[in-house]
This record gives sequence, C-alpha cells and structure tokens, in this order.
Amino acid sequence: MSYTEVPGARVPIRMWADPATVEPVAMQQLRNVSTLPWIQGLAVMPDVHFGKGATVGSVIAMRGAVCPAAVGVDIGCGMSAVKTSLTANDLPGDLSRLRSKIEQAIPVGFSMHDDPVDPRRLHGLPTAGWDDFWARFDGVAEAVKFRQGRALKQMGTLGSGNHFCEVCIDGQGFVWLMLHSGSRNIGKELAEYHIGEARKLSHNQGLVDRDLAVFIADTPQMAAYRHDLFWAQEYARHNREVMMALFQDVVRKEFKKAKPMFEPTISCHHNYVAEERYEGVDLLVTRKGAIRAGGGEYGIIPGSMGTGSYIVRGLGNAASFNSASHGAGRRMSRNQAKKRFSERDLAEQTQGVECRKDRGVVDEIPAAYKPIEQVMEQQRDLVEVVAKLKQVVCVKG
Repeated sequence: MSYTEVPGARVPIRMWADPATVEPVAMQQLRNVSTLPWIQGLAVMPDVHFGKGATVGSVIAMRGAVCPAAVGVDIGCGMSAVKTSLTANDLPGDLSRLRSKIEQAIPVGFSMHDDPVDPRRLHGLPTAGWDDFWARFDGVAEAVKFRQGRALKQMGTLGSGNHFCEVCIDGQGFVWLMLHSGSRNIGKELAEYHIGEARKLSHNQGLVDRDLAVFIADTPQMAAYRHDLFWAQEYARHNREVMMALFQDVVRKEFKKAKPMFEPTISCHHNYVAEERYEGVDLLVTRKGAIRAGGGEYGIIPGSMGTGSYIVRGLGNAASFNSASHGAGRRMSRNQAKKRFSERDLAEQTQGVECRKDRGVVDEIPAAYKPIEQVMEQQRDLVEVVAKLKQVVCVKG
C-alpha cells in the first residue's frame, strides 16, 4: 500500500497503516509529536502501536533537536542475521541440545558473563576500534560511570522481554542464525538520565506531553546527549557482534563434521538516531521501532516467536524517510496477553519450534503480535523481500 496522510496535523504524518486500526492513544501520541516546533515530518510504520515516550513504529524527523524519550531506553536495539552453509538436513531431529548450548554460551535475562568477553578470542569478530570505543566511556554522564564494570560483563548478553536468538530455515532450506538485542542496562541508564535532564530545561516547560522534552542543537546538554547516545548505539552494535560470534562458535562445535561457513552479517538498529538529509535540509531522524530502508540496504523484519521473519532490501522511499517497520508490532500489551493466554496456548502456537513454553514467556505468544504477513503487505513500497525465514529454535530471555 502507499501511505495515508493524517489530516489536521501541523506537519505531514504519513502512515503506512490503516488509520482505523491504530489505537486512539497512539494517534494522540503522533499528533502530540507533530506540535513540536522542530518537527519536519513523521512517518508511521504498519507495526505502529502505543509506546512509552513516543509511538512504537514511528520515524520522527527534526531540525536541530532530538527527543531522548522518543528514542526510548533500549538505545540501539536491533537485529543481526547470518546465512550459513548448513541446510535443514544437517539439523538433528531433537533440537533441545542445540538450544541448551546456545543458552550456555549467551547469558539471557538478567544474567551476564562472569568475566568480560575478550574479543580477540572470538573467531571472526572485528576488533578494530575496540579500545577506542571503551576509552570514550570516560566521556559519558558522571551519574552512570560507576556502571562500567557491569557494562563490560553484559557485553555479549541477550537480555529479556522480546529479545531472542533463533536458528531459522529459509525457503531454499538454508540455516540462518538471527538475534535481537540492544544496549542492555548501560543504555537504559544513560537514556533515563538524559530524559530526566531534558525535562528540566526551560524550553520544555508547558509541553502537551512531558515525555516530548527535547535537547536543542548547539547547547551543552545536546552535546552531552549526542556523545552518550552514539556511544550506546555503538555498544548495542558491539553487543550483537559478540553474541553472533558466540552463536557461531556454538554452531561450529555442534556441527563440526559439516564444517559450517558463514556469510557476512546483516545488522540494523531499530531504536536509534541518525543524521540524514532530505530535500536539502539536515535532520536528526529518530527511528523508534523502525529500520533504515535506503535503496539497496539490507534489513531484518522479525515476526513473533512462532511465525517467522523476513530479510529485506530497502527501496529508498524518501516519503518514509527511507524507513520500514521493525517487526510485526504488538496488538496487545504484555499484561493483556498474560491474562488472555495460557501455557497450553503458547505450546500450540509455537508447535514445531524448540523454545521455552512456560508461563514466563506467555506475554511473547504469537497471538499478542500483529500478523507479520499483513505488516509486510502494507509496506511493499518500502522494502522488497529477499528471504523468508522460519525459526526452528528460539532462545528467549
């Protein structure tokens, strides 16, 4: 579908979703964002739903300003995927051992590594700039510096919620490795600190929503936030790189006879800020629950833990600020899902997938998400499908 423009907004709100299906609270969030004087435009993805600070599935383009709450607390959250030389025929009938080995190699939930991962000991992990990256931690907000030890040990860990590691099979029978995670606790603490600082600034008093507090260009507060924001985005990227290296190491050991090979990693953020230029104007583009989909750029759009995911190539649609959805998007809250569904429902909806099927992950049940096929249909002018993947192993936090 092409986009629908929301009427009555101060700046263009282009929506790749049926406005009639969007929650009223999410529509109000979008209208609130459009009132900010620095806004150039908004693009709304088909996985749109209400979120803390700003609508999930929204792309906010601003001139000389950025809203830290709109970025969210999981700065740099995103996806990585790797195609392997293995095929479905190489996989054993019982995948429980493979899931167990992945869980042993990659800490999940609140767990972390006993000692920081040494990137030099991981096969194929790029280490250029690693020392410089950690040296730049000295410049982060003083209130968060004491967390460096934890940040070191959480590098290469999954987290909880909707984060996952999966073994998938594509339409040609090839095995893929895929994972979803972000900047862990250090990103959360940096985000919360700067959201609090933004709310104190005089130009943010009297906003229709206090979560829309912004930093303005050429101010000390903006400079401090940009430093910490871009550092946390880099942390998230490194976190996925370390996990993918650990993931590949498990596969090498478990399929030693098959001698698996791995293609280059596809990686994309979907909670982040980028400096981009549209129609001759330099903008700060915040993608919250959206990926960049510039012409020819690869991206990953996951569904739920029982439905599969898509590897895509961007079509470079400037009307969307070169963006596409970040996944299926929730159609009910976690609390609603826990009340409505049981462990038996979860087992039925994840049949054929080696994964947790206990009460602790019922809020991630496929029925709590929008149908991924519908989401993909609504953004045919944003991306083209390269491969459809179906998970056979899913590790959840």
